[in-house]
Amino acid sequence: MTDTATGKKPGLSPLAYVPLRDGQHYEPFVAADEPMREFTLKAVFFGIVFGIVFGAANAYLGLRAGLTISTSIPVAVMTVAAFRALRAVGRDGTILEANLSQTIGSASSSVASGVIFTLPALFLWGLAPGLLQMTLLAMCGGLIGVLFMIPLRRLLIRGEHGRLPYPEGTACAEVLVASEVGGGHARYVFYGLGIGALFKFLTSWLQAIPHSVTTALPFLKKGQLSMDLSAALAGVGYILGPRIATVMVGGSLLAWIVIIPSIAWWGDGFTAPVFPEASNLIRDMNPGQLWSRYVRYIGAGAVATAGIITLLRSLPVMLQSFRIGAGELKARVGGEPPAAGDRTDRDLPLSQVGLGLLAIALVLAFVPQVFGAVGGLPVRIAAAICVVVFAFFFVTVASRIVGLVGVTSNPTSGMTIASLLGTAGVFLVMGWTDMAGKAAALTVGCVVAIAASIAGDTSQDLKTGFLLGATPRRQQVGELVGVLTSATFVCLAVLLLARTFGFGTEELPAPQATLMKLVIEGVLDRELPWGFVGIGIGIALACELFRIPSLPFAVGVYLPVSTLTPLWVGGLLRGFFERRARSEDESAGLRGRGVLLGSGFVGGEGLLGVGIAAVAFVRNSKPEGVGTAWLGPDWVAQLVGLAAFVLLLALFVRLVRRPS
Repeated sequence: MTDTATGKKPGLSPLAYVPLRDGQHYEPFVAADEPMREFTLKAVFFGIVFGIVFGAANAYLGLRAGLTISTSIPVAVMTVAAFRALRAVGRDGTILEANLSQTIGSASSSVASGVIFTLPALFLWGLAPGLLQMTLLAMCGGLIGVLFMIPLRRLLIRGEHGRLPYPEGTACAEVLVASEVGGGHARYVFYGLGIGALFKFLTSWLQAIPHSVTTALPFLKKGQLSMDLSAALAGVGYILGPRIATVMVGGSLLAWIVIIPSIAWWGDGFTAPVFPEASNLIRDMNPGQLWSRYVRYIGAGAVATAGIITLLRSLPVMLQSFRIGAGELKARVGGEPPAAGDRTDRDLPLSQVGLGLLAIALVLAFVPQVFGAVGGLPVRIAAAICVVVFAFFFVTVASRIVGLVGVTSNPTSGMTIASLLGTAGVFLVMGWTDMAGKAAALTVGCVVAIAASIAGDTSQDLKTGFLLGATPRRQQVGELVGVLTSATFVCLAVLLLARTFGFGTEELPAPQATLMKLVIEGVLDRELPWGFVGIGIGIALACELFRIPSLPFAVGVYLPVSTLTPLWVGGLLRGFFERRARSEDESAGLRGRGVLLGSGFVGGEGLLGVGIAAVAFVRNSKPEGVGTAWLGPDWVAQLVGLAAFVLLLALFVRLVRRPS
């Protein structure tokens, strides 16, 4: 890869990311005139397989913890390892094949994010959508996100080269270029898959050790701390890092050792239930019930406010991105010739993009199975219009925002909440406030969430391809293949989990979907406990006043403390490694190995969680296991479980610190 300004060949060093001057052409790692295999059967096969694996795992993680992880780098590393294994039979893969494979595989995580953020609310309403409806919604959202992004590629990926870093896309390119490093590191993903699955087997299938530990706080009325014994959550914490993990657990500690005891003290003398609780007195409720009936609304108010603040803070960038993107689209439609015509600058034709978007809009409006039990054609048409309007805006915005802050920081929740508020407002004016209207509003949010999420992923993948010298048209087809092949399996995993564990349960609280449900009900029913919601709004505003990241803190208030304590421990481990590292190279190595191992933890636990659901579906009962009675009293069982978790963390540390 040669920098055209200096003539040097720096690989993927920062010299390769300087802004291009007018008329300057970036020389990628693989030259445009160099013949190299790219869109091949094995690349597509491995992309689909790894996409299904991490899509199902991310669906489980999102339903349990309310967040998902980017899987581009783990999929890229596993693809390199798979291609190296094929070398023994003379079928080694090229770097462009590996890039195409990770492009296909990473699409599933974005599909999973949009699905689990929204559709479980339909189950909570008792509507139980079928596989066909869920798959159609996932496909429509994914296809819209990819197609809307295509006209923006030349502007955002090529035109803004050096100004929009696209961190995940750049890191993925680094991994693929350093294929010998990627191949050596692949074992950490596989270690993580095995260890995560084994630990989940012990806690949830065999049930030989408890899946969580809990302790009451003696000096706080109904104060309680708990921790899920979860390899996946510890891995997510390592991926997020110590700062965000600490902010999130800080919000949760506020809820469980300040707000819950305060509610218990405040309501101790009441002789009637306090709305929204209808039957139990506050003094008779345990900490979990207080969190579910009251603190959850405080958290919902905080998350909604923080999400809107995040969007408002990004409004100048959003409007600029939208204006520039719309101008680029207008220029492309008007027939403006591309700046370069080589292989590395060929997109899918705009005529095909336009026809695809038109076909999807017609499907949304006129195929009853998409929106399910709604109030007829007028509601479907209004819902389809809302999808197109919100998706066009937020896809344009997301594609640029992730170029600055990365996929992990893409405010998908805020975009989804804004879409739901707008759609619910339209439906309220039209008088569509029954359950069918609520379901239609939610499915609009689902499609928009998937579209915004997949647009961010597509942007990162196209950046990787730009640096490597991939063919954009083939990557775009790969994204479409990834959406179409993963949608069914992600939705099938969600259905299996719903039938086995249910949503809103201890195993799968589905926190994001519960939040979206509360937003829609708040607008259409106008029956929210505004006092508790107002407290949450105040918390978010206070965070902004004291310069605390409001959205992670609000998410911490909203999520159970048991979910965030192992996440915090994982974040502390990463901070420990980074402080002890003797050089930047050592720190980068520890961080990279830990991220891959943590991603494997997520994949292993998530896959076994889905596997348990599949077995339960076939046998019509969950595995009973041996139980923890053999360990003796409950406090002994909890100590054993905690010791097992400590051993898991010790193994994580040993593997990460072991040099390649």
